[in-house]
Amino acid sequence: MTASSRSPRVFYGWYVLAASFCVLFLSSGGRSTIGIMVKPMTDEFHWSRGAISAAVFLNLAVYALASLIIGRVYDRRGPLGVIVGCTILFAAGYALMAVMHSLWEFLLYYGVLSAAGLGGITVPIFASFIGTWFERRRGLAVSLALAGSCLGQFFLVPLFSDLVLGPGWRVTCLWIAGASLVINLPLAFGVLRGDPHRFGLKPYGAGEPGGGWADGAAKRRESGAARRPKQGAENAAGFARRGSVGGAPPTGGAPGLTLGEALRTRSLWMFTIIMFICGSADYLVTTHLVAMATDYGISAGTGAQMLAWLGLLAMGGVLLTGPAVDAIGNKLPIAVTFALRVVLFVVLFVFKEPASFWIFSLGFGLTFVVTALLTPTVVGDLFGVTHIGFISGFITTVHMFGGGLWAYLGGLLFDRSGNYDLALLISAGMAVVALVCTFFIKETRHVCRA
Repeated sequence: MTASSRSPRVFYGWYVLAASFCVLFLSSGGRSTIGIMVKPMTDEFHWSRGAISAAVFLNLAVYALASLIIGRVYDRRGPLGVIVGCTILFAAGYALMAVMHSLWEFLLYYGVLSAAGLGGITVPIFASFIGTWFERRRGLAVSLALAGSCLGQFFLVPLFSDLVLGPGWRVTCLWIAGASLVINLPLAFGVLRGDPHRFGLKPYGAGEPGGGWADGAAKRRESGAARRPKQGAENAAGFARRGSVGGAPPTGGAPGLTLGEALRTRSLWMFTIIMFICGSADYLVTTHLVAMATDYGISAGTGAQMLAWLGLLAMGGVLLTGPAVDAIGNKLPIAVTFALRVVLFVVLFVFKEPASFWIFSLGFGLTFVVTALLTPTVVGDLFGVTHIGFISGFITTVHMFGGGLWAYLGGLLFDRSGNYDLALLISAGMAVVALVCTFFIKETRHVCRA
């Protein structure tokens, strides 16, 4: 496609956003099905839940590593090859799962192949890609893409659950593989072929005064500071100096910290611990919630509905957190997130009734994607944007490692005790630790100390 002498009625970036939404919708729904397959696989192969959880651990570890590598490839080669190659890997992993008969095959197909493919068709890559198409309304555009991920879990988990309970989990794997190829590849070749320069276009809002994401965020932060007179003019000036996600460091301001320099601060260590604990809870729940619910007499279909609604409420959490961060900063939303998680884990530890599982699922959903939204804002505000991608990637890797490790250990604890009570109690304790760590984050712009 070449630039036209006439401006198109609809900016092409909105088509890119719609296509990205579809890819994220499918990849999120597909990756969430492992929680539905735990018991059917256990029944067929007589594997322990710890063994199945080991594959989840491997999957998340490979996914985290792949995200870092694929991010570098995307920076150099663009989105087309990344999306096509990763879609083929993801689909191959699920297609081969449909014919597997041993644990090592499960570890290879799900733990390695599908995880490596997932690294290029989930939120981190598409958030960066969409960001190249939008300067004005960039935050809205990325949020809409993230909504695709949440809605995919809401709509597709029940659908895939019906397939698992009907034709079986092998047929479900084939459907996931086939749908990925049929949907992702045409969108990649037809729509998601490159950044605006490849199409002879400029990003949406480029060159407009105040149109950039950085300018808009800075203005919102300054207005938020102005609404808090007790913090005074000094705090408002601090907001102006800090810069924000997606923009260049302010001229004349302190340079952004490298990962090594940021690791010398207490704030990064506290936030990294928080993210490790966050990932631990996230993937313990998404991996074991359905199996846990069915252990107490709830049907597998109802358990899948709980997992689906968890995904939908995650979108609500994102929509609430974004404005809250602009108004009150990062620390209070983090604290509220983990205070709520403490209560929810205690409720599920004490009560094992259907109503308790529903309360837990809906409440946990509100907290589910909050830290994914907060990571770039925390890093940008505290350490600058010069190395925001690499620092955020480090934190995300720790988040995924924590998720895989605790999903695996949760399965082992079930194998040893016959229930998830100890895993729930430890999760509540870890949420308390995360809550305490929040108060040790210094929410000011950090500078490098020689």
